[in-house]
Amino acid sequence: MSGRAQLMWDEAVTGYDFGPEHPMDPVRLDLTRRLVGALGLDRAVDVVGAKPAGESTLRLVHRADYVEAVKAASAEPGAADQSYGLGTMDDPAFTGMHEVSALIAGLSVGAAESVWRGEALHAVNFAGGLHHAMPGGASGFCIYNDASLAIARLLELGAERVAYVDVDVHHGDGVQAAFWEDPRVLTISLHEHPRTLFPQTGWPEETGGQGAEGAAVNVALPAGTGDAGWLRAFHAVVPELIADFRPDVLVTQHGADTHFEDPLAHLAVSLDAQRAVQVACHDLAHEYAGGKWVALGGGGYAVVEVVPRSWTHLVAVAAGVPVAPETVIPEGWRQEVFARTRQLGPARMTDGRWPVEWVGWDAGYDPADRLDQAVLATRRAVFPLRGLLA
Repeated sequence: MSGRAQLMWDEAVTGYDFGPEHPMDPVRLDLTRRLVGALGLDRAVDVVGAKPAGESTLRLVHRADYVEAVKAASAEPGAADQSYGLGTMDDPAFTGMHEVSALIAGLSVGAAESVWRGEALHAVNFAGGLHHAMPGGASGFCIYNDASLAIARLLELGAERVAYVDVDVHHGDGVQAAFWEDPRVLTISLHEHPRTLFPQTGWPEETGGQGAEGAAVNVALPAGTGDAGWLRAFHAVVPELIADFRPDVLVTQHGADTHFEDPLAHLAVSLDAQRAVQVACHDLAHEYAGGKWVALGGGGYAVVEVVPRSWTHLVAVAAGVPVAPETVIPEGWRQEVFARTRQLGPARMTDGRWPVEWVGWDAGYDPADRLDQAVLATRRAVFPLRGLLA
């Protein structure tokens, strides 16, 4: 197995563009790629491309009629069939939508193939993580569900157990739906509580379908949860479940929209805590999955201040050369940011909260604390189903 990590990249992914008024600005992808280069990380990873996902690959998850609807909307955006979630406010149709969505999916599938075959130990596609797309419809800025397709490809290649950990602020509903009745896939999502955020799913009682009871795990966090609570919840749930499940491969989704500056949600997590979870996922992959780790991007709408730094940290962690939080960001990158966006770019790779402090679950819990209530609800719903103590 190669000890190097792969960064999946094709400049054409920046064509995933819903228009100038849409919050999912593709400049976040370009700025991330440029920051990776500016910090010299290209020397530590193999930057590779992949073919767009073809019909047979897309149909591992998506219905044939939906794929045809995406193709039709891609060719004639004005005639998009809204019954498939296309041409809506969240998912406006645009020319070339099928092609670029299939490319992003192909990059995530390619990442999964490389890791499974031992061509890379870790692989990152920060353009991916489009976790809301359903088998038969677009949703939440997502056309094709590249995370689900990567998992489905791993199963097709022979993986017997795949764990998926999603730390986007929004529930990973599309991935959960794709594998709701498949005990080979453990889906774990930490997200803002569905009472206060799209897609209004991801309750702790959602634990998997018939024959896969306990294979879906949801930690619904109170709005306002910050670094200490977020890390406490992650470590109170995820490591124990991964240790029990022993996946062949770990697939993780790292939406940056948990950040306190994100305009579309209500958690209060720092860049430093996001980096800490990236490191934790890396370590879990090595401890329980033979090091096999596929890491994806996701949401994130503070497109200058947060997303490029968060995902650059992710690439660095995967490459085995973590960037120190106090690292000064090269002036050339900040000039590029201003030229592209007329915004001032951040000066350092930290929000000034490193090292992040949190209290482990084994120290006890407070039944009156809202964060601890959320963790307890998840443990009580899922852990007994898996033969674990709640």
